Amino acid sequence: MTENDNPTPQELVDRLIDLLNVKDHGGDRFEGARKIGGVGRVFGGQVIGQALASAERTVPDDRPVHSLHAYFLRGGDEDHGIDFKVERDLDGGSFSNRRIVASQLGKPILNMVASFHKREEGRYHAEPMPDVAGPDGLASEAELRGKFADRMTERQRQIMLQPRPIELRPIEARHWMGGGPQEPKAHTWFRSVAALPDDPRIHRAVLAYASDMTLLGTSTLPHDISWSKGNIMGASLDHAIWFHDDFRADEWLLYACDSPWAGRARGFNRGRIYTQGGRLVASVAQEGLIRPITPKKAD
Repeated sequence: MTENDNPTPQELVDRLIDLLNVKDHGGDRFEGARKIGGVGRVFGGQVIGQALASAERTVPDDRPVHSLHAYFLRGGDEDHGIDFKVERDLDGGSFSNRRIVASQLGKPILNMVASFHKREEGRYHAEPMPDVAGPDGLASEAELRGKFADRMTERQRQIMLQPRPIELRPIEARHWMGGGPQEPKAHTWFRSVAALPDDPRIHRAVLAYASDMTLLGTSTLPHDISWSKGNIMGASLDHAIWFHDDFRADEWLLYACDSPWAGRARGFNRGRIYTQGGRLVASVAQEGLIRPITPKKAD
């Protein structure tokens, strides 16, 4: 597949599926492709999605992932693919456990542990979905970016206006829209921009990919810092996902994020992911670097 400045929604989703479909080199070693047209640092959700896809290749289909915990060690480079080594630490009666190391040019960029659980029945309760507006009638983030593009630098416009395989529909205003500090809560509807295959592993990988969107920014909302203002150095430090129930990532999912704490140049963020019908299907937690810096002066 070649680069296309104006890809269709289906082409965007096909590219995402190809990106998350790692190549098996044998010996529990896998390779993740580089993003088509990628320039700069690899998106963290890509590394997590590819690491999960690698681990799932070593586990029976009847043991879906129920949790993963990842640490970002170095920023990945989009000029190169990513190598994944999976260690089979446990295959028990009900659970399997895998350790995954993602590397580029011989240096690790991410360490991850994933746990898989055979299907069982059990008692059930779940926190209800927040009472927020549904996705119908909300403007997409792509539409909003187009309206605010003239406020951004040329470099920011190139990044922000790129077509993406995940459609986001935010309920609250984004930090780059202007305005002052606000409560550290954010609600966003998301789904792939075109239909996905029925394979549930693909839907889990896509959710893992999308779970790194909007989350870290939640901890910046009460403060006068944002990437658009150039007064923050930000990066994901770790990322955890708990998969509770079945879902489709090509149907609307609500990402309800909040940040209970920030300090010492770090921000802690939590996310709950619901189906449009109100089922809690995943929970996410992440701490990230939110280091205030002095903005660079324009040339």
